[in-house]
This record gives sequence, structure tokens and C-alpha cells, in this order.
Amino acid sequence: MAKNINLTEAEERLASLIWRHAPISSPDLVSIAARELTWKKSTTYTVLKKLCDKGVFKNENATVSVLLTREEQMARQSRSYVEEAFGGSLPRFIAAFFSGRKLTPEQAAELKRLIDEYEDEPGDG
Repeated sequence: MAKNINLTEAEERLASLIWRHAPISSPDLVSIAARELTWKKSTTYTVLKKLCDKGVFKNENATVSVLLTREEQMARQSRSYVEEAFGGSLPRFIAAFFSGRKLTPEQAAELKRLIDEYEDEPGDG
């Protein structure tokens, strides 16, 4: 499994902005962060550097680009949670998640489709 990258609340907030606007010039990012997060330039650059150091983004020639997509980050966090909380057992996680709930026929069909899509074929090892 790829290394899980834990983001602080501040990193998550800036990452969300970057994922929405990337690629983006770092001055434009500073402007958006000032407007939407009420952050100072120094705060934006400090948090951006931490995100770049973690391998989530790259800031090169004053352009911020994505190295790890939001979907990839969410997948890593989800796998890490299942590993830690359920000993890696996806069936145990699903049972706990659906405890006391019923699926609509559409939800059940979508889950079946996903299982079929990701199921190992005999001999794929």
C-alpha cells in the first residue's frame, strides 16, 4: 500500500483550494486563500511548503501542480482507516458501516458492480 499522508486541518483546507484550481500560479493561490480562508501570504506559503514536502503538490516556477489527487488521498486515508480500525478486513468494515441500515436496490446494484469490477480472477494472483 502507498504511504498514507496525514493532512492537518489547515493543510486540508489549502489542498481543497488547490485541487479545485490546479494548476494555479502561487500568487493566484495566495489571492484565493486570502479571499476564501482569510489567510496571509506567509500562512499560505508555509502551508503550501508543507504540502509540497509531503508530496501532495509541486510548486515549480511559481506554478502549483498536483502530484496526488484528492481521490488518491481519500483512497489512502480510507485504506489506512480500514487497516487500523478493522485489521484490514473490508467485510468487517462494511458490516459495521451498514449496521442497522438498509440499502436501496440501486445502492446494492452499484456495490455488486464494484465488487465484480475489483474481484480477483482465478490465476491473477
